[in-house]
Amino acid sequence: MLNVHSLPRHIAIIMDGNGRWAKRRGLPRIEGHRKGADAVREVVRASRELGVRALTLYAFSAQNWDRPMEEVRALMELLRDYVVEERTEIMDNEIRLVTIGDRSRLPEFVRQPLEVLIADSAENEKMTLCLALSYGGRESIVAAARRLAEAVVAGDLHPSDIDVGNFAQELSTKVLPELDLVIRTSGEQRISNFLLWEAAYAEFYFTDTLWPDFSRASLYQAIETFQGRERRFGLTSEQVRIRR
Repeated sequence: MLNVHSLPRHIAIIMDGNGRWAKRRGLPRIEGHRKGADAVREVVRASRELGVRALTLYAFSAQNWDRPMEEVRALMELLRDYVVEERTEIMDNEIRLVTIGDRSRLPEFVRQPLEVLIADSAENEKMTLCLALSYGGRESIVAAARRLAEAVVAGDLHPSDIDVGNFAQELSTKVLPELDLVIRTSGEQRISNFLLWEAAYAEFYFTDTLWPDFSRASLYQAIETFQGRERRFGLTSEQVRIRR
C-alpha cells in the first residue's frame, strides 16, 4: 500500500523504450515518442497529485544530438508542443518548470516558449518539474569543476576549501531536493550519464515496462518498492533503527 506520508522528495526518470514500443507495433519511431509524451503528462499529473516535491525527466541527452536529423527534429517539435499545450496545466497547478543541460543548443522555436514558461512559473511552489535537455552527467560535473577552478584562479576560493557542499552548489540541480529515487523503464539497467553526482545515495528501480506504457499505476508501484527499502547512508541497520 502506498504511504503518502513517506514519499520520495525527488524522483528522476530515464524514459526509455519509445522506439521499441513503436517497432513492436510496426510504427515509425516518432509514434513511440508521441505516445511517450502522453505518459509524461500522466506521470507529471500523478506526481503532483501525490505531493512529490520534484520530478526530473531525462528528455534529451547531450548524446542524443547524434541521432538521425529527422528524429532529432521530430523530438524538438514534440518538446515544443508539450511546452505550449501543457502551459495552462503547469500554471494552474502551481508547478515550477526548470531545466538542466545546455539549453542554448535547443532550436529557437523550442527555446523561446520554454524560456517564457520557465520565467512565468518561477514563483510556483506546489511541485518542481525539471526537464533534462541536452544534458549529460559527466558534462555537468566538468562544468561545475571548471567554475570552481575559475574561482580559484581569480583568488576567490582556495583549493583546500573545495568540498562536497560547494561543489554541489555549482551544479544546476542545486535548486532541487536531494534525489531519492531513479526509475528506468524498458528493462535496461544502467544510468546512461544521468545525474551521476546526484544519484550517489538514490534508490534505483528498473522495470521492463516500455515508457509509453508507463502509467500512474506503474509510478505507484515504483514508489511502493522505494518505501519498502531500508536506506542506511553508510550506517548499520541497527543505527538506522535507533535514529528513527
